[in-house]
Amino acid sequence: MSHIKPNSLSAFALLVLAGCSVTLQAQNSTPKTAITAPLAIVKKAPVTENELKRWSHLDLVKDTIAGMSVDKAYAELLQGKTGVKVIVGIVDSGVDIEHEDLKGMIWTNPKEIPGNGIDDDKNGFIDDVHGWNFLGDAVHENLEMTRVVKKGDDGSAQYKNALAQYTERYDKAIKDKQQVDFLLEVHNTIKKELNKTTYKLEDLSTITSTDPKVSQSKKIMTQIFTNAGPTFDPEAELEEYRKQVYGELDYNLNKEFDGRKIVGDNPDDIKNDHYGNNVVFGPDKEEALHGTHVAGIIAQVRGNNLGGDGIANNVEILTVRAVPDGDEYDKDIALAIRYAVDNGAKVINGSFGKSFSPHKQWVYDALKYAKKKDVLIVHAAGNDGYNIDETKNINYPNDSEDNVKEFTDNVITIGAINKTYGENVVAPFSNFGKINVDVFAPGEEIYATVPNNKYKYLQGTSMASPNAAGVAALIRSYYPKLKANQVKQILMDSGVALPSKIVLGENPNPDAEPVAVSSAESSKTAKMVNAYNALLMAEKMSKK
Repeated sequence: MSHIKPNSLSAFALLVLAGCSVTLQAQNSTPKTAITAPLAIVKKAPVTENELKRWSHLDLVKDTIAGMSVDKAYAELLQGKTGVKVIVGIVDSGVDIEHEDLKGMIWTNPKEIPGNGIDDDKNGFIDDVHGWNFLGDAVHENLEMTRVVKKGDDGSAQYKNALAQYTERYDKAIKDKQQVDFLLEVHNTIKKELNKTTYKLEDLSTITSTDPKVSQSKKIMTQIFTNAGPTFDPEAELEEYRKQVYGELDYNLNKEFDGRKIVGDNPDDIKNDHYGNNVVFGPDKEEALHGTHVAGIIAQVRGNNLGGDGIANNVEILTVRAVPDGDEYDKDIALAIRYAVDNGAKVINGSFGKSFSPHKQWVYDALKYAKKKDVLIVHAAGNDGYNIDETKNINYPNDSEDNVKEFTDNVITIGAINKTYGENVVAPFSNFGKINVDVFAPGEEIYATVPNNKYKYLQGTSMASPNAAGVAALIRSYYPKLKANQVKQILMDSGVALPSKIVLGENPNPDAEPVAVSSAESSKTAKMVNAYNALLMAEKMSKK
């Protein structure tokens, strides 16, 4: 699905979000020395609220949390240095460019005069001051498999695969609806019993009713709180789950729904390429939640005591809205990448993906165009807990026509980890694959900006990708002579190794212990992105 995130609350609520950090047992660091080998560690103290809000910035050795050593990099490697400004393209659902914690971090087109209704820079996009919105006023969309099925049986393997996956997905959505309706009933029972809308785990212990319905509701909600951790908000999370499930049935899987009509273009004609508008957060700013969160992970202002901190301190966010609530169109993605490249982006983040791509060649050509212009594409691996090396699990867009050999070297694919270094450090929802996933980055419980000056914890490879993109932007800022493929290689080679044995994917049998496998099965590198190590390697590489 387009916005890369777990596809139901059950995936979220049943995650045991470990409330503990780790401490080093065997190895220690010396100043300006990269640590890349697996570390032996034991659990330590609970993670504080402040640590949780910015855990991806912390250091495995110093803070005993599996972060990217961003704070350490700023303190030890970047003090007194000034980098160049780097434009980062965010191809997503839109960005709230007016957010208080993104002030000064938004790209402005220097060749465009705002609000004059004239295409000053003659690029075909009128008043594209902060980017472009290829979706216009469209918000909801079908999944690509739905669109393939709607077109009818053409005898192709693609149609047969799409129909099989559609049927499976629809049946699951019906079951999810039953589940969310049941959980909402449980939640409403608790609200009525406590006489309050919001409640915490400790509130549940005050319930003494012997009514069987109340007792069962208490038991279920206690289990969800226990698994989901202290940040769980039943009112907000369940409503989000309801919206997601109902939205899937109303829009994503609804063969009668046409989300594209309002855009007014022909999505099967790549030459029909000037459409949409300049409102980069879209018709409803709240619908830009995903893109705003992604932008914040990279660029929210560091050290201003608002929300979280961004990874990169010298970037400008260029917004290209091309990802609806549903599956993105290949045409929009191809044109969005080209737009970001043509307007100076040196890093482009793509936290989206889908399992069918009828016009994938258009996207492949755009990736090659980005390569020619020395632009790094950072892409989320996807959240199905699948091995995407298997043909049936391909996650588009990718950088290989046969799912084995890369046709370009400027695309890096990112899986997700959590904060606890150990066998379960790879998030269970994260896709993996020793051919098609390059490296991992923090993607569970990530705190960042959402529309209208708010902040939120979200998770998914959608969050891991911008964490990696932020480190890429740091490298490109302080070592601007390095090429996109060199930055990719640095992110991969300089990472901290995963533990030698890890659990990958969702556990198919909840009653049995998950089976740990060699970390070599996880990705090309079996490593986690590390900003400190990456900058050390960039320094060495830049001197060669």
